[in-house]
Amino acid sequence: MIAIVGGGITGLCVGWALQLRGADFVVLEASAEPGGVIRSAEVDGRVLDWGPQRTRLTGGIAGLVDALGLRGRLLTAPTDLDLFVYREGRLRAVPLSVADFVGSDIVSWRAKLRLLLEPLTGAPDPGERVADFFRRKVGRELYEVLIAPLYGGLYASDPADMEVGLSLLDTLRELGVERSVLLPLLRRGGRVRPPPACTFEGGMQELPAGIARALGERLRLDVPVHALRPAGAGWRVVCADEVVDAEAVVVCTSAPAARDLLTDVAPGSAAAIGSLRYNSLAVVHLDAETDLRGMGFQVAFTEEALTLRGVTFNDSLFGRRNLYTAYLGGARHPEVSVMDDEGLARLAVREFAACTGHSAGVLSVARAGMPAWDVSWAAIRHLELPAGVHVAGNWRSRPGLPGRLAEAEALARVLAPDALYEAAGSRAR
Repeated sequence: MIAIVGGGITGLCVGWALQLRGADFVVLEASAEPGGVIRSAEVDGRVLDWGPQRTRLTGGIAGLVDALGLRGRLLTAPTDLDLFVYREGRLRAVPLSVADFVGSDIVSWRAKLRLLLEPLTGAPDPGERVADFFRRKVGRELYEVLIAPLYGGLYASDPADMEVGLSLLDTLRELGVERSVLLPLLRRGGRVRPPPACTFEGGMQELPAGIARALGERLRLDVPVHALRPAGAGWRVVCADEVVDAEAVVVCTSAPAARDLLTDVAPGSAAAIGSLRYNSLAVVHLDAETDLRGMGFQVAFTEEALTLRGVTFNDSLFGRRNLYTAYLGGARHPEVSVMDDEGLARLAVREFAACTGHSAGVLSVARAGMPAWDVSWAAIRHLELPAGVHVAGNWRSRPGLPGRLAEAEALARVLAPDALYEAAGSRAR
């Protein structure tokens, strides 16, 4: 028996991967609903998401969608939508090809010419800050206007607080970057082609709900786990009203919850996990009648007066009438954590109008905590956990739903034998 603690998207994906391999497992979720931070609901006739607004239809996500029978519920965004950066009073389209970059107005000609020096700059140093790395590679202007808001926006972080070896190096390696960032892009034709953005008719929560249905009775809701206790070669998972005996335990909770659960059995690792910083974000859903068309925009780091970090255009992405999701705060504006909902609503409306020229009403105000993936992540570089105990989550490996699925599959290969996977996988197909 493998006990998975936490029924958010990571725990559900681990359960799904183990089920394909024919493993014996149970997912224990403290709340009455699976999915963790992925929540969706209909408000005033529109579907709102608290958590991810969309994902990318990678091969892994597409396979999961089909296996769960959700293809008919899938919504994919138009492929011709631009992403924008707000800078100096205007929204400017992010160029996705070398040719578009040359003709764009997103940065000055001086910044464009500076990029020609990039192949001559040095290879990434795992110990340097992400901001320093990109500044020396592409120059200050291109970094502050384009790279900082796009890369930092993934984590609501400031790349000046992030370390290459902790948060960027694996991505660079996957892109084939050994020294130059520009040359591998040119070898791929000089164009970035991300998989299409997607969601579901009822919002992103349809994905964890679909996995939950597939797991059936192996997912148990309203079962909070209070402690882990060693028991011979295995573990006793102490819940509110029962004890589950397991050969292995996978903790798939937030970092603070993992710290609490591991304090008695791995105090050093628990303390390290507890030292990880989270960035505070305000998530404000807006109702605005506009002529905007695109995926959304991020705010250049040169616009220091704005608390707004970015806006998702749910209207043109997925046909959700007049719906826009604004994100405020993050590492550069931690003051949002102490603002009340009314103040956040006023701020979101004011700064949305400043960036787009359109007025808006407020549908919802919520708050979120994002794993910062900053220098505090050095604390968990080498976690020492007891035999049979594993951790997984968006604070342990790369963020995003494709990352959650990849982490779950890798962990399942460790926990369950390949022979069982082949048999179970053939049955699933």
